[in-house]
Amino acid sequence: MFIILLWMVLSLVILAVVSFISLKHWLLSRKKKLHATSENSINVGIFHPYCNAGGGGERVLWCAVKALQKRYSNAKIVIYTGDIDASPNSILEKAKNVFNIAIDNDNVRFVFLKQRHWIEAKKYPHFTLLGQSLGSMVLGLEALLKFPPDIFIDTMGYAFTYPLFKYLVQSKVGAYVHYPVISSDMLKRVQQRQMSHNNKKYVARNPFLTWTKLTYYRLFSKMYKWVGRCAETIMVNSSWTENHILQIWDVPFKTHRVYPPCEVSHLKKLEHLEKGEEFIILSVGQFRPEKDHPLQLQAIYELRTLLAQDEALWNRIKLVIVGSCRNEEDYERLKNMQDLSKHLSLENNVQFKVNVPYDDLLKLYQTAHIGIHTMWNEHFGIGIVDCMAAGLIMVAHRSGGPLLDIVETSEGSQNGFLAVDAVDYAENLLNIIVNNVDTVGIRNAARASVERFSEQEFEKNFLRAISTLFPNA
Repeated sequence: MFIILLWMVLSLVILAVVSFISLKHWLLSRKKKLHATSENSINVGIFHPYCNAGGGGERVLWCAVKALQKRYSNAKIVIYTGDIDASPNSILEKAKNVFNIAIDNDNVRFVFLKQRHWIEAKKYPHFTLLGQSLGSMVLGLEALLKFPPDIFIDTMGYAFTYPLFKYLVQSKVGAYVHYPVISSDMLKRVQQRQMSHNNKKYVARNPFLTWTKLTYYRLFSKMYKWVGRCAETIMVNSSWTENHILQIWDVPFKTHRVYPPCEVSHLKKLEHLEKGEEFIILSVGQFRPEKDHPLQLQAIYELRTLLAQDEALWNRIKLVIVGSCRNEEDYERLKNMQDLSKHLSLENNVQFKVNVPYDDLLKLYQTAHIGIHTMWNEHFGIGIVDCMAAGLIMVAHRSGGPLLDIVETSEGSQNGFLAVDAVDYAENLLNIIVNNVDTVGIRNAARASVERFSEQEFEKNFLRAISTLFPNA
C-alpha cells in the first residue's frame, strides 16, 4: 500500500514538473515571437485589473504610463485589465476626464482578462486573503497566456502574480505597493480581539477562532514574504507602507518610497468661488469599507449635537461625499450609507455624488470649506493632498500616511487637523467652523506643503526606481 501511495505521489510530482517545463517552454517561445516584429522594442506589461475604477490607485497607473511613454520611446505598454465592459478609448477618455491625464494611445494596448471574478472579495467569505491571492494567480496566468511581457509591473499589490511572471517567462518584475496585504497592525487587532471590517465580531469574541485566525495570518505572512521578494524593484507609497513592507519582505536595498502623484500644481491655482449660504464639508474617496464613510456620518451627527443651540448654523452645514463605485458591492455600500444618513436624520445635510467628472470635482473644491477623511491607517491619502492643495482645511485620521507624511499639527507649522473617533472629528469641525482658528494660515501652510507630492516628483522617483528593469539603464 505504501509503495503504491509513494508511486502516486512521485507520478504527480513528475507530472507537475513536466507540465511546468512544457508551459514555460511554450510561453518563452510565444514571448520570442512577440519580439520578432520589432527587435528594438521592449514589452512592458502593467497589471491593473481595475484600471477603469477612477480612484487614487488609477491615478498612479496613468501617471506611470505617461512617465514610461516620455522616458522610453521603444516601450510598448500593455495594460492587463478586467474591465471587459469598457473599450480602450472609453478607458483612456475616463483617465482624461477624471484625472486630467492625457495618454498617447499609439503604443498602449489593453489585454482584457475574463477571470477577474477570481479576485473579488465576495467570492471568499472565509480566508479572504488567501482566496484573493490564489485567485490573483489564476488571473495572472490568464494574463501570461495572452501576453508574456519582458517587464512586468504590478500597480495594485497582487504579489502572488510575481513568481508566475518571474519564473515562467523570465520577466523582470517591478511592484508599486499601495498597502501591504497583511501587516503587523492586522495581526495586533486580531490578537487583541478588536472588531474591524476584516475581523468579524464572532471571531473577536471566540478565543479558539482568534487563535486559528492568528495562525492563518502568520502562515500567510510567510507566503507573502516569499512572493514579494520575487520583485526586483519595490516602490511603496508612504512611510507607513514602507515600514510594513520592510518589516515583512525585509529587502531594504530594493525598496523605494515613491509618493503617489497628486495634481497639486493645478489645484493650488484654484480660486475659491463665492460660498453662498452653505458651509460645505467635502469627502473624496472610493466607496470601499476601509474608507469608513459611516464614521463621517457619525461625526456630522455629533456635530449637530454640539450645535444644538445654533440651529441656523446647523442648517447651513452640508457634508458632500464624492466617491467612485467599482462594482455592485460598492453600489450596495453606497445605498447603505444613504439609508444610514436617513436613520440619523441627516438627509438634509448630507449629499452623495457618484463617479463625478473631474470638472465637477474642481467646482466642489472651489466651493467647499473643509475636507474630511476617516480611513484608519490610510496607506497614503491622495484625496487628502488634493483637498489641501485646493485650499481646504483637512481633518484626517490620526494614523497611517496622514499622520506620518501629510498632516502637520504642531503649533507654528500646522497645515490641518487629525482625529480618531466621531466626537474627536466633530470637535475639530466645530473648532474650524465656529472658533477663531487661523484658517488663512492653515490653508496657506497646507498648499505650501504638498509640492513634494506633485506629479513631477512622482515621475522622477518612479523612473529612478524602475530603471533597473530596463536594459542599458
